[in-house]
Amino acid sequence: MTEKKKRKGTMKGHTIGGGQKRPTKSGAGMTAKGVAKYRRDNPGSKLKTAVTGKVKKGSKAAKRRKSYCARSAGQMKKFPKAAKDPNSRLRQARRRWKC
Repeated sequence: MTEKKKRKGTMKGHTIGGGQKRPTKSGAGMTAKGVAKYRRDNPGSKLKTAVTGKVKKGSKAAKRRKSYCARSAGQMKKFPKAAKDPNSRLRQARRRWKC
């Protein structure tokens, strides 16, 4: 019996149509439904949805935002084509996170 083992941490099966990812027009990134599915598929995961609202300076949420913005800035350098396109998933997600 050859059973394909699902790699831990992959986003396979997460689609816009399935409601797990946002379309770029509504800010890209993952929905709460998508995060819930990911956490079911990967027990022990601490994945959370985007920090989009107002946050107090120095709070946990503010630190998560700052960390995401720093990581995604690295992605902007790595993928200059996506960085130039204002409608790319990367740019839209950064806008949603208020980077």
